[in-house]
Amino acid sequence: MIGLRMKRKYTTPLHIQTKKLWLHLILLLVTAISFFPFYWLIVMATNQTSDIFGYPPKLSFGTHLGENIANVLKSINFFGAFANTMFIALTETTLVLFFCSLAGFTFAKFTFRGRNLLFVILLGTMMIPSQLSAVPSFVLMARLGWVSSFKALIIPGMVTAFGVFWMRQYAGSSVPGELVDAGRIDGCGHLRLYWHVALPILRPALAFLGIFTFIHAWNDYMWPLIILNDPAKYTLQVALSQLDNVYGSDYGMVMAGTLMATVPLIIIFLIGSRHFIANIAAGALKE
Repeated sequence: MIGLRMKRKYTTPLHIQTKKLWLHLILLLVTAISFFPFYWLIVMATNQTSDIFGYPPKLSFGTHLGENIANVLKSINFFGAFANTMFIALTETTLVLFFCSLAGFTFAKFTFRGRNLLFVILLGTMMIPSQLSAVPSFVLMARLGWVSSFKALIIPGMVTAFGVFWMRQYAGSSVPGELVDAGRIDGCGHLRLYWHVALPILRPALAFLGIFTFIHAWNDYMWPLIILNDPAKYTLQVALSQLDNVYGSDYGMVMAGTLMATVPLIIIFLIGSRHFIANIAAGALKE
């Protein structure tokens, strides 16, 4: 009798098991739908154009990936554009992480005259579409002599309104005011408070902002297309846009180039998301 009671007590009811089953099925369906565009990209990159537009559509991998990649490498300076994009994305991400976290920490934990007004102006800049600032930005870069220079891509983007807003919100809720006051009592200046007190706590927010900034810099197409006129300095997105002009409608080659440009983003996301989750878990354990 006791064993029967214990079994009844710890047996999961049927309706709860059914709900869990449906939940897992829905999650699997959503995952499949989310993964399908990437799967279709790989399928197109491994097939020829005739296979892509065939009817019914070919959903299996082909055998032309090596041929398509070879056509990409013959058509554009892929590795040169890859190196340019990697340098720009890494430099811009590093600068954004430093300046935005420093500004966000300052807005969150320091009181100074005009703080609220400056923050409202900062939020106002987020409402302006980037396309509206393209012409004034180009005129400014031309007067500075930065046209077709990496400085025109890195320096205007080294601080972003979203980055400051994100770090300010995170620092305001995660960095204890008592910890900042204790640092002041110990004689820490503003930069030491930022480096030794705030920065270790801000790591999860920095991981997210780093992933977001790197992907944005890697995928940026409009501004590099406007500001760069030297093919040797083309970024990856601008170089890939030349494929359609070279080979017309060879979509297998275009998709192969797109796949080659996407793989680094996946690697960066996997590395960054792992640190993001690990830092959140470490913070939860400390609490």
